[in-house]
Amino acid sequence: MFSFGLKKNQDTSPVSGDYPGAPAATAQAPKRPVKICSVDLRDGQQSLLATRMTTAQILPVIAKMDNVGFESIEMWGGATFDSCMRFLNEDPFERLRLCKQAAPKTPFRMLLRGQNLLGYKQYADDVVERFVKASARNGMNIFLIFDGLNDTRNCRKAFEAAIAAGARADGNIMYTSSPVHNDKLYTKVAKEYVAMGATAIRLEDMAGMIDPVSTARTIHALKEAVDVPIGYQTHCTGGMGDIAVWEAIQAGADIVDADFSAFSLGTAHPPLESLVVALEKTPWATGIKLDQLAEINEMLAQVRCDLKQYESAFTGVDIGVLRHQIPGGMLSNMESQLKQMQMSDRIGEVLHEVARVHKDFGYPPLCTPFSQIVGVQATMNVMCGVSYKMMPNESKDYLCGRYGAFPAPVDPELQKKAMSSGRSLVTCRPADLIPPEFDKRAAECASFARSEEEILEYCLYPEVAKTFLMEKHGIA
Repeated sequence: MFSFGLKKNQDTSPVSGDYPGAPAATAQAPKRPVKICSVDLRDGQQSLLATRMTTAQILPVIAKMDNVGFESIEMWGGATFDSCMRFLNEDPFERLRLCKQAAPKTPFRMLLRGQNLLGYKQYADDVVERFVKASARNGMNIFLIFDGLNDTRNCRKAFEAAIAAGARADGNIMYTSSPVHNDKLYTKVAKEYVAMGATAIRLEDMAGMIDPVSTARTIHALKEAVDVPIGYQTHCTGGMGDIAVWEAIQAGADIVDADFSAFSLGTAHPPLESLVVALEKTPWATGIKLDQLAEINEMLAQVRCDLKQYESAFTGVDIGVLRHQIPGGMLSNMESQLKQMQMSDRIGEVLHEVARVHKDFGYPPLCTPFSQIVGVQATMNVMCGVSYKMMPNESKDYLCGRYGAFPAPVDPELQKKAMSSGRSLVTCRPADLIPPEFDKRAAECASFARSEEEILEYCLYPEVAKTFLMEKHGIA
């Protein structure tokens, strides 16, 4: 068992339980209940079901979840915003409002991509400010803010907006395995987040690739570096999720993310019920009652059955994640896209190519939008049979620094190719080069957007929102 010291005066000894064979190094370990965030309704469904849960499916589940005693429920952000309009013909802000009415007691958490918000590019500061304010006004309590490159310059405006709106702003660190990512970097990012006002820090292993020993070391380093609660999320893709969560808790993690068993494992997260039982006779007991969970799990099992056509084929262990590093949500979406392109049988080639593109691009953590950028580039390389024969605008923008600072140097020849299309290299905070855009977008959608929230939907996804809003308002 890998045991690290906790923050300051907390006990550092192994657990002493009252069951046969339990470690007996400590007679009385102090209680330190671990808090749980349910991520079923955002990351769980995004990882397993291509984010296809409808609001009608969510509402009865979230009403029951409200009585469990979760630290928070992550039910918005990530791909949910886009999927609502693009695939489900639903208004994402309306979903948020209805969910808050159904579950008023438990704080809601959303994953926010810093200056990217919930889209795939950098937005102007005025759009970031208005979006965060509108989200808080409609029921969001906790903004889990990150930048895909761990470039905290891209998070400053979102932090300022969340704090000004009276919400909680937490900092999210994206874990990846590369020659340049280490605990020194992660603690540096954590300190920068706390300086911005972060009330908690979360380490996210979005691909399920971090081994348990590394988990413990990094969580311990974060506990030593900052004086705010530390959260942890991992996926089960690499088969190490349960053990990694256990080690994270021993190393001092205060909050961990989990799914109900019906939405767990595979590319999703460790199962909640198992975690509750495993911790019950330890100082970290969650306080959640197992009998509260059965009915909710049955409801989610039915939802999963109803959405079986979208279910990820990656339901077991894919140790290949240690190489390709693609996160669970991206894997299920990549499968779906390759199926539409009649390329399902070539996913192995694409994943192999992802590893090469990842290196050429300077090892960006493969979270949104960089998992998409790297994944699309790898897919094009495989389709063309020649690497980088086709280079999407997103790849060119990335290689020119329009998303932020590279973790490591990018391939210089690729960068030259990207700049040959008239782009210049960006070294400042990218959003400093973007003029205010909310009023311009509001004028563009004046004929079909009826509220600030709908204007913001258009700001993030112009074509998708236009189609959705015109149909919503019966505009021919």
